[in-house]
Amino acid sequence: MQIDQSEFEAIIQKHPQKKESLIPILQNFQGEYLYLPPVALNMVSQALDIPLIDIISVATFYNAFSLEPKGEHQVTVCMGTACHVRGAPKILAEFEKKLGIEAGHTREDGKYSLDEVACLGCCAIGPVVVADGNYHAQTNIRNVDKILKMLEKEEKKEQ
Repeated sequence: MQIDQSEFEAIIQKHPQKKESLIPILQNFQGEYLYLPPVALNMVSQALDIPLIDIISVATFYNAFSLEPKGEHQVTVCMGTACHVRGAPKILAEFEKKLGIEAGHTREDGKYSLDEVACLGCCAIGPVVVADGNYHAQTNIRNVDKILKMLEKEEKKEQ
């Protein structure tokens, strides 16, 4: 993806140039680029007069932000205690096998990112998988193919 600094400036200029604008600006970058490009973080640091280390601290604290490029489709497997004891490790392993990547990575073609989280707070319906923002309850390894087919179907609809 080609990065145009004028696009970064336009995103920053949509917001008041105050420290309180940091998270909304980061959300805009994340939504537009699927991660927080380093050049953009430097520009935000200068525009809002916030040390870069503080911006990186915010960006790494919240799971909604990523410092690495994410795929077009994002799959997250909850590994919290309730999901773990109900088979989440096997589900994660199946996604890794089907997608050809390990958790925490994005496929080389940029199509999929696979992540694991400590807890999604959906313990009663676990194991839970979130695929492109859609929660899939009581998931098992047989559901992995269904979830991936749903993502493919949505992609074809958008084209």
